[in-house]
Amino acid sequence: MNLIISLLSGFLTALIGITPPGLLNMTAAKVNLKEGKRNAFWFVFGAVIIIFFQAYLAILFARVIDIRPDIVILLREVGFGIFAALTIYFLVLAEKPKIKKAKIKKNSKKKRFFLGMLLSALNFFPIPYYVFVSITLSSYNVFSFSAASNLIFVIGAVLGSTLVFYFYITFFQKIQGKADYILRNMNTIIGSITGVVAIITLFNIIRYYMS
Repeated sequence: MNLIISLLSGFLTALIGITPPGLLNMTAAKVNLKEGKRNAFWFVFGAVIIIFFQAYLAILFARVIDIRPDIVILLREVGFGIFAALTIYFLVLAEKPKIKKAKIKKNSKKKRFFLGMLLSALNFFPIPYYVFVSITLSSYNVFSFSAASNLIFVIGAVLGSTLVFYFYITFFQKIQGKADYILRNMNTIIGSITGVVAIITLFNIIRYYMS
């Protein structure tokens, strides 16, 4: 039962993290439009290999942090400051994003595979994201840092990421209008998310010091 929960946790975590339009999923969709599904799936294959290692590294890092309550609370305090600053930046200071039409040159599936790996490796967001989520889940006894749970969680994250890529590749033409709308309002969306995370983090910090 614990392994099933770990699988679902990784799956849903990835689903939430990668569903908003971003460099990886939008590139996968555009490769499909320009070059077909085969090259798009090779791009995805390269990307999810890196996601696997990023998620696993994040879990190992989170496991070390989790056994040190003093580090956990320090990270929460630092995280609150970062998320609060990001909220102010995205809601108040950041310029409205402009939609740029990406130009994709036709290339072989081998090049698309390595492009997927490269773009995924350049995306550092998954590591702190999975560290934060796994520690949070652990604090609520939803996730345990056993070797089996770690691996199953990461497999779930890979499956969730792959599913999102699949939907972007398959249904991009149908959702392109909505995707453009999301991109235009990305600052508000990100600022709202970081604001909610900042409030939850602040609540946990206050609860820690009050207990």
